Amino acid sequence: MILHAVYFPIPENTDPKTLAGVMQGLENLVGQIDGFTAFHHGLNIDAEGKSPEAQYGFHATYTDRAALDRYARDPRHQALGARLVALCGGADGIKVYDIETDGGS
Repeated sequence: MILHAVYFPIPENTDPKTLAGVMQGLENLVGQIDGFTAFHHGLNIDAEGKSPEAQYGFHATYTDRAALDRYARDPRHQALGARLVALCGGADGIKVYDIETDGGS
């Protein structure tokens, strides 16, 4: 299983409905892209005080690397990703982590 974790800054002037629309669009791809199994998003509460630069994030899960690759190449994902980059004022502050796991608890 692959856990795809994305964290990013939210500029103060961001329209919450715009962010919600991008997140809903990504969530809607679950089950539409083979191997894309889950999507969760929300505000970063930064409980340990180690990530104040990232006010928001999401996690997505894929059955394997091939599924993550399909997601990355999907034009719907690419369009939503472009909207997210624009919303964040560019890609520089966006952090992406892809973690391979055995899927156990």
